[in-house]
Amino acid sequence: QVQLVESGGGLVQAGGSLRLSCAASGRTFSSYYMGWFRQAPGKEREFVGAISWGGSKIYYADSMKGRFTISRDNAKNTVYLQMNSLKPEDTAVYYCAAGARPVDYASGYNSWGQGTQVTVSS
Repeated sequence: QVQLVESGGGLVQAGGSLRLSCAASGRTFSSYYMGWFRQAPGKEREFVGAISWGGSKIYYADSMKGRFTISRDNAKNTVYLQMNSLKPEDTAVYYCAAGARPVDYASGYNSWGQGTQVTVSS
């Protein structure tokens, strides 16, 4: 099973930028899609986007397009979430996940990191 570790979260001022990293390891890593989700207290886990590890496809939730960018570095077994023009409503725990398809619902992914907290101050 793929193992995932997120990093890069923290406190940032509104309008600022942050880049999250997800380091992956495991026997089936190269065949997986890598998804990003976020979850605020009391809310459902929300799809941010996904990227194919072996291909070139990238998917975004409509609300994330423009400000958030997903990328990958296969040599480092790492995917990234670049977040720009951050707003207080972006405050959440951000998770990376691995699965067989680029679906936009959490139950479609079978491996998860522990999450990294992003807090955006006004």
